[in-house]
Amino acid sequence: MTVDARAAARRRPLHLALGGALVVATALVPSAESAAAGQVFDVTLPYTCQLPSGAEEVGVEISAALPVAASTGEEIQPDDVVVEVTLPPSALTQFTALEAATLSAVAELTVRNTIGEQSADASWQRLTAPETALPAEGPVVLTATGEVPTVAFGASGRATIAPAALALTLSPRKADGEPTTPAELAVTCEPVDGEQAELARIAVRDVAGPAAPGPDEKPPAPGEDGAEPPAPHRPGPGLSSNVRERIDALTERKLKALDGDDPGSCPIEIPPEWVMTTAETYAAGFANASKLDGAAALGPAFMKVVLNKRYINDSCASTVDVTSEVQFEYQGRRQLPPTKATFLTYGFMPTTATMVLEQVGPPAAVQTHTVTNTPSYPEETTVTAQLSMRLYDVEVNGVPLDVGPDCRTERPFEQVLRGYGQSYPPAGYLVAYGGTLTGYAHIPPFRGCGVDEDLDPLFTSAISSPGKKADNYTKMTQAPLCVATNPEGPDCPPRKPKPER
Repeated sequence: MTVDARAAARRRPLHLALGGALVVATALVPSAESAAAGQVFDVTLPYTCQLPSGAEEVGVEISAALPVAASTGEEIQPDDVVVEVTLPPSALTQFTALEAATLSAVAELTVRNTIGEQSADASWQRLTAPETALPAEGPVVLTATGEVPTVAFGASGRATIAPAALALTLSPRKADGEPTTPAELAVTCEPVDGEQAELARIAVRDVAGPAAPGPDEKPPAPGEDGAEPPAPHRPGPGLSSNVRERIDALTERKLKALDGDDPGSCPIEIPPEWVMTTAETYAAGFANASKLDGAAALGPAFMKVVLNKRYINDSCASTVDVTSEVQFEYQGRRQLPPTKATFLTYGFMPTTATMVLEQVGPPAAVQTHTVTNTPSYPEETTVTAQLSMRLYDVEVNGVPLDVGPDCRTERPFEQVLRGYGQSYPPAGYLVAYGGTLTGYAHIPPFRGCGVDEDLDPLFTSAISSPGKKADNYTKMTQAPLCVATNPEGPDCPPRKPKPER
């Protein structure tokens, strides 16, 4: 390959973040060690899709080339993935009403990877269906294809891959190619009546297997061999060689296109489908109530994580910046578990209340900045969430106080937590391995408190932060991530951490 001499002179070594969020990206793309696809599997399921006109039953056919057998720990790469969605005529009337002539789509299919009693969900994202003409009558078939993550099973047995929820982003366009208004329609679909069907079954064999006894030896009885089972180990950090080569090629093209002197910075945004995956974990901790001179327990809170939604490698500045997302979930709602706390209001009045922190707005942003030109790869992580605080079951000096059903902060507040660590050797907070995050929050005034009387001033004066000061300290401990691409890993299912004060 010919490289421009000026670009070559400016070139820096390619640096990749090997710790933190990217430790789980090793199984996202095919490599030389991925299991070869053996045959094409397919399954057809009826789905119920929630369209603006109402619920519609939609036929969905899913197919993929997968191996019939693999070894433990071996990366299995689904190839030739196709999600074919058949929209009935009744579902098309809303698009023709918009004067749409064509329809395209982006599909995201949740698949459940199971072996034994252990299951983990993975996301087949960014499957794209090209523009398809809307017929004058009859259904329309949207055929979505694309690359999907690999999966590895850490135990032997029969593994299954089964489709679950489906999300569609539909984009109608007019005959002149202009988008309609609205330009996109987000549709969620679930299998009809929770119907389940397997896409594929894979026989997973232990890569080592037990040693065969000699001719004069008897196989040891269970529990008599005296050998300790091998300790589970984490997958090696870093990206597969395939991704490294693709990022290296992007870097070279970027540098080749530069003119003049060393720019000092040459950020390259990596396509998310190369590195994005999902994970689950728990976090627990304590939040101080500054005015009350006390602390409330938080969690353990279940967290659904989308890793590496944005990944920017800057080989000139020797940095990697990664953005991930977190959703809290408790009994199907975006919130932390309720927690009951007792404080001395105004320093002398015992007050007990149940507090709920509800997540509002977009998912919490997890931003990680790694410096790659030092041996330890230092890493800083910032988590930013928008929360609303709600109070109920309040007692003052043992007497119930009816605060009503919607006693909460008058507006959401921003909770920012930070953690610091390094990848070599792993220490401190790393997104993949967990650790401690700390920060402060400003609690806004309360509103909606009280049934027979206005109790807003009482809770505002007792709890809310003065002025604009962020004075309420929070310390959260996150457990290691259970990653969808490694459902049999040592951190699956996710563990609940012990909170630290």
